[in-house]
Amino acid sequence: MLELRPNCECCDKNLPPESKDAMICTFECTFCVDCVDTVLGGACPNCGGDFAPRPIRPAALLVKYPASAKRVLKAEGCAPVRAA
Repeated sequence: MLELRPNCECCDKNLPPESKDAMICTFECTFCVDCVDTVLGGACPNCGGDFAPRPIRPAALLVKYPASAKRVLKAEGCAPVRAA
């Protein structure tokens, strides 16, 4: 079950469960589409993987399976992944 994290780890923008701006990697690292495109260059700074749009959980199922309220923010800031 996806956590549906509430914010962008880079800029801290709110990303509610119904947001079409949320992007996730295979580990559920969550970023807004603006940071993915302009800051991160399409690569996750945590794992180096690519991103996909985060699915939107139907509102009726949010009652039984609520989104996470835990905010995650990269303390060291957000920088693109460097090529090896």
